[in-house]
Amino acid sequence: MTDAALFRHQFWGEGTYELAIEVGSTDDVGLQAVLDAVWGAAGAEGCYGHKDREPEEQQTVPRTVASLAEFGHLFGQARLPSGELVVCDVTAVRGGGDDGSDWLAFGVPLSALRQAGVEFEDGPYFRSAAADAWLAGIGLDAFREAAFSLGLIGWSVSGLTDSETLGGVLPEKRGMAYLLPSGGVLRYGAVND
Repeated sequence: MTDAALFRHQFWGEGTYELAIEVGSTDDVGLQAVLDAVWGAAGAEGCYGHKDREPEEQQTVPRTVASLAEFGHLFGQARLPSGELVVCDVTAVRGGGDDGSDWLAFGVPLSALRQAGVEFEDGPYFRSAAADAWLAGIGLDAFREAAFSLGLIGWSVSGLTDSETLGGVLPEKRGMAYLLPSGGVLRYGAVND
């Protein structure tokens, strides 16, 4: 197993490259549905409560809203399109944003992506086309199982905007990609320099 898949070999403080989802409600049922849909779409393996222990050094925990509340994050491993296994995590912000909607963020630490050979673009915005495409695919697959209000993709993008602010229009803001529902269909947009 490479370092990209090991929990303790990550620089968690650098942040994650993430798919941040505005759930669209504040009930446990809605958040659980999105959590299950995202974890399944990512093909994530395991579910653990501690990032300072490797999976074989801890018991699995239920992949539930209650576990998210207890541990703050849930950790696992997912396979990138390149085949490289990386650590991943999910976290939730309950009632976040102006509309009071819950948010769920699925991400991979930047250190794990670098160790897996994921390249980032030069320039003022910290972006990876490969990570954008992978996370957009997870979001599109998850949306088929559990509809949500908005998806933001990029480095530590949770809460940077919300569906009400966007009003159904893909923005021209650089630094993130978007998954925006319209008429029951999820549209993907990435703003390039």
